[in-house]
Amino acid sequence: MKRIFFTGIAALLNCLIACSQNPGKQSSNSTGTQYNNQDKIIPAAERINVYLPFLKNKKVGIFANHTSTVGSSHLVDTLQKLGVDIRVIFGPEHGFRGNVPDGVKIMDYKDEKTGILVVSLYGSKRRPTTDDIKDVDVLIFDIQDVGTRFYTYISSMQEFLECALENHKPLLILDRPNPNGFYVDGPVLDPKFKSFVGMQPIPINYGMTMAEYARMLMGEKWLSEKVNGITAYNITTEPTADTPFHVLFIKCQNYTHKSKYVLPVKPSPNLPDMQSIYLYPSTCLFEGTALSEGRGTDKPFQYIGHPDLPKNLFSFTPNPNEGSKSSKHFGKVCYGWNLGGTVEEVLKKVDGRIQLKWLIEAYKLFPQKDSFFLRSNSFNRLSGTDVLMQQINDGKSEEEIRKSWEPKLSEFKTVRKKYLLYEDFE
Repeated sequence: MKRIFFTGIAALLNCLIACSQNPGKQSSNSTGTQYNNQDKIIPAAERINVYLPFLKNKKVGIFANHTSTVGSSHLVDTLQKLGVDIRVIFGPEHGFRGNVPDGVKIMDYKDEKTGILVVSLYGSKRRPTTDDIKDVDVLIFDIQDVGTRFYTYISSMQEFLECALENHKPLLILDRPNPNGFYVDGPVLDPKFKSFVGMQPIPINYGMTMAEYARMLMGEKWLSEKVNGITAYNITTEPTADTPFHVLFIKCQNYTHKSKYVLPVKPSPNLPDMQSIYLYPSTCLFEGTALSEGRGTDKPFQYIGHPDLPKNLFSFTPNPNEGSKSSKHFGKVCYGWNLGGTVEEVLKKVDGRIQLKWLIEAYKLFPQKDSFFLRSNSFNRLSGTDVLMQQINDGKSEEEIRKSWEPKLSEFKTVRKKYLLYEDFE
């Protein structure tokens, strides 16, 4: 009876998907741009007819958060309605429902809506234990990334991937577009600054989707010693229902690295819109300085400032809010810059690369140079090197700093090409 129900639901779903992709129907995204549904970017999670057969009669564990959507529905809710047996949910930073501020540790709990146990992978542990997945037949990973080395979801994915392979659990990765995937730039991480905000020798903006990055982790043997010792595992992007797999990638449709994908859901509390997302690769570096990066305002990573900067600059006052309960300079008037604007204006400011001019200008204007960088060493962890801080202290120009990123940046670009699943931007 369960098999008949499952098959019937899948057939109905295929019919609905086919109807929703009618090439004659026009719609628009949040920027007002018209597109034909035949060309609309479709995240892998919405291609249910492709991966549903691999979940049939299986006990499933899902690593997901609030960005794991299928249209207007959550992936977990969607799969439950289709009869998929979900045994456990794993949640990253910000929690499964995405409402926990940055950096706050999370305990395990039961999800109120589904009643399913949520095991936190941003609390006492970073990866599932063998006990967490002992009753699971197949694992799923589906989270929206923003394409920067210090955004912790790629570190969470690495831990999850290692756990799956070490415990011989098939892993299905549902890919999503990278909103910053149209360029590669920044200093390549020095291994001595390896941390959860940077685990591998990649630049700040690495220009890959989650699936492409996972392929790189495996191909370059950047995983655990136990996983790197595996010489034969089946990794595929061309699934067939009767083929066993270790890692299966479900690709997006109609996405390329030239795409400017507009996220339907904010990926975390302090990335509320595309302007913040586009500026984030450049302005997140201010987290390692004495300046406010706009947390506690409605324009995080767009407002940059400090109470001691010149009073004739743009002013704002950060205060506790849902995304930031505590941060720098709450309740104080800060002076600095509003880097926001329309999406088009922000894209022009970013200009397809990591912008250092704001950081350099802020340092020049800051009255107490020896207090500009936080003593916690967080700036070096974010930048992935101790060279950038010294270069700014020494008054190096942006062009001089950029030259120092070579040849490692070009070498990374060459390696990256081997693992792409989509047409590149160059």
